[in-house]
Amino acid sequence: SDVGSQKERVVTDEEWLEKWEMGNIGFHKEEGHPLLQKYLDVLLNGRSGLRIFFPLCGKAVEMKWLADMGHSVVGVEISEQAVKDFFSEHSLPYCEEPVPEISGAKMFQSTSGNISLYCCSIYDLSSSIVGKFDGVWDRGALVAVNPCDRQRYASLMISLVEKNSSYLLVTVSYDPNKHKGPPFYVPESEIKSLFG
Repeated sequence: SDVGSQKERVVTDEEWLEKWEMGNIGFHKEEGHPLLQKYLDVLLNGRSGLRIFFPLCGKAVEMKWLADMGHSVVGVEISEQAVKDFFSEHSLPYCEEPVPEISGAKMFQSTSGNISLYCCSIYDLSSSIVGKFDGVWDRGALVAVNPCDRQRYASLMISLVEKNSSYLLVTVSYDPNKHKGPPFYVPESEIKSLFG
């Protein structure tokens, strides 16, 4: 699995925050992702009232879409601006509170209580803080984490899901020698070794 020059590439938290500040967020989609619509039945698997996790959620419109269907949505995002933009763009009232277990972290929750967004590093989360999930929508997280952090990321995600959960993962396929990422190229063989 040749990942070209990407193996050593590291994007810092500061670089991600700068992307949000500068509005350099081409990865954000104003419309719901067609693959989530296409595979929604796989994610839900006939169940209702699920807890669904959005890793590195940004201001993904799908969070409101799933919450409106009666699911409980939890996201994590390092950019407070992205989190606040999500609530303001959907005219959703929210409250903000510190997360005692994580220094400097905040949790933003819709007043209806069905959307909770944690503003911190994803690696600061654990199931003791956020609980476990019935479903995960990973539209741009695995491909955004630094290649050197993939194993750490996958181990965390596995620890956050219930036994019968559904994990929808979107990756991108291209020649990693021609693009330094992100999004990073994650070969299918590596996905299998990370998640089993």
